Amino acid sequence: MTFPTWRDWLFSGKAFLASMLALYIALWLDLQRPYWAMAAVYVVANPLAGATSSKGLYRALGTLLGASAAVFFVPLLVNAPELLSLAVALWTGTLLYISMLDRTPRSYVFMLAGYSLPLIALPTVGAPETIFDTALARCQEIILGITCASVVSAVVFPTSLSTAFQVRISSWLADAGAWANDILRRGGASPVTPFNRQKLAADISGLDMMISQLGYDAGTREIVRHARELRGRLMMLLPLFSSLADRLHALKATEGGIPAEIQPLLDDIAGWMEGEENASLQQVEDGLAGLQKLEHSHRAQWDRLLISSALARLREIVDVWQDCLTLREQIAAGRQAGSWKPKFRHRRVVGRARYHDYGMILFATGSAVAATLLASLIWIETGWQNGAGFVMMTAVACSFFAALDRPAPMILSMFIWCAVSLVVSFVYVFAILPGIQSYEMLVVVFAVPFLILGTLIPRPQYMMLGMLLAVNTASFVALQNRYGADFTTFANEAIAALAGIGFALVWTQVARPFGAEIAARRLVRAGWSDLAETAAGERRQDHESLAGRMLDRLGQLVPRLAALEDRELAKVDGFAEVRLGFNILVLQRERRRLRGASAAAIGSLLSEIADFFKERVKRGAALQPPEAIRASVDRTLRILLLEHAERGREAIDALVGVRRGLFPDAPGPSEADSAALSSLLLPLAAE
Repeated sequence: MTFPTWRDWLFSGKAFLASMLALYIALWLDLQRPYWAMAAVYVVANPLAGATSSKGLYRALGTLLGASAAVFFVPLLVNAPELLSLAVALWTGTLLYISMLDRTPRSYVFMLAGYSLPLIALPTVGAPETIFDTALARCQEIILGITCASVVSAVVFPTSLSTAFQVRISSWLADAGAWANDILRRGGASPVTPFNRQKLAADISGLDMMISQLGYDAGTREIVRHARELRGRLMMLLPLFSSLADRLHALKATEGGIPAEIQPLLDDIAGWMEGEENASLQQVEDGLAGLQKLEHSHRAQWDRLLISSALARLREIVDVWQDCLTLREQIAAGRQAGSWKPKFRHRRVVGRARYHDYGMILFATGSAVAATLLASLIWIETGWQNGAGFVMMTAVACSFFAALDRPAPMILSMFIWCAVSLVVSFVYVFAILPGIQSYEMLVVVFAVPFLILGTLIPRPQYMMLGMLLAVNTASFVALQNRYGADFTTFANEAIAALAGIGFALVWTQVARPFGAEIAARRLVRAGWSDLAETAAGERRQDHESLAGRMLDRLGQLVPRLAALEDRELAKVDGFAEVRLGFNILVLQRERRRLRGASAAAIGSLLSEIADFFKERVKRGAALQPPEAIRASVDRTLRILLLEHAERGREAIDALVGVRRGLFPDAPGPSEADSAALSSLLLPLAAE
């Protein structure tokens, strides 16, 4: 564990200042539970001002929604405890389900609204007439804490989201540039995308989170549109790099290899992307223009198509990279940003379409519903006086980590650190606070532990630990205007809290014993199913939405593959599937436009591809495509060249892409089969 930096200490000091301000105001206003205001500060605190504001807004909305539900359900069902328990469990699970569908910071609204109902409603079932006052007090104290956190974050040495966003962009582009360098001049061209490069798709999720918060930062509201444009182009780079690597690999395997005149251009592009002084955009543009005029008549026809395809990919990569650089400059300019015109216009960039595994989400939320309901029934049957705390902590623990494949380790960590915070709280309540006579002394005694805990929150690996300790300690100390600690009450509440987390842990281990493997397999099969449906014509979508969904699924898959040792899953190349999906969509569109034998041949080929991927889904294994499909691709290519050599250019391009996607190691069509290719040099742009 490294020592905190000065930035960590600065954040901790700001969070402590905000928490003490919230506590002071709550005590001055004589609110029911002033410690809720203090705890709320540490829940929403973030080193970035915009992130603090957005999370604060979401927490306020979630609290108001949960409090409203409590005011509605408690008077209605208080005399039917089983029905109230069912309503609480279903509310918690339903809102948790919605939150898991929205993978942005906004999802916090729904998750918080879900578990706020038991937090507010259950402690009042013995006195239902107080539910409105309790809900109102909860909202007041939470909003007070949020307001203090947001004001302090924005006024005291504010850290703009813009700087962090620019750092993240530069880091991503550096990683992408390293991959491009491997492909262009370090012999890294491969038909299969390396795992560490597939991880770039997963890294986009961090950018998505930041983009969703830009509108809440006064210094970044002007760059939201540019940020979204940039995100689409960053995603577009990934399949383009993968396609270029595939083409260069295919050329290396041919008798003539990569043409000698192309390698200098590859070096120039790599140098330009890495910012080398001796490489310029104009030099790259001139090189591309010169090579696209060369005939390469001494090469085999299939080789010439591969060369043309590689040059087309290079053209697109240069345009997209140029767009990324200019967008980064516009983002850095902030409010002075002017109009921006894209260079890349070959096709629409990757959209924001999401992939959701509804089955896994339903299972996870159903598990939380069952745990909350069972805990409630245990409380009812035992008549446990502090059973409300038991149910509350069960709901919170199950909700917090529902999105994880293996929530049990995190719930165990929550149990351990909750126990630690109880020990700290015990020392405060019974050894320190009785001797405190002024608010100034209270600040002094709170300073050391909370300042130390605050330094953990800015560091991602310790964020959950720091937040749990700070929030739980503030909550268990339960500071009021008048000291009135009681050992029996403290002990009962502590036991209830630990029992609730412990019950959630045991339940999770029983109900969700599997790890990431089943989720990874479902994601892989979903990709195959997507391709089968697209080939069968069941998904009439464009490149933008299909690529967005596929790359989003890949972003979910890559972190899971890192935790597995499954050789079959390791064969998966999500970028190859994206390219294949693009080409299938083109074939579907061109089949409706073309006539005669060409349309019939394309239809037959698509049916074969659909059947192949359906068979993969059925068997749950990465079966190799049958040679019959390759023969169909070559036959369809010949028919198109005979019937529609000019009108069918896009379909021909797509067929070449399908052949490379399904049969990357197969030799090209024989000279006898591809004689019609002799006069055709396509600037391939379908992949």
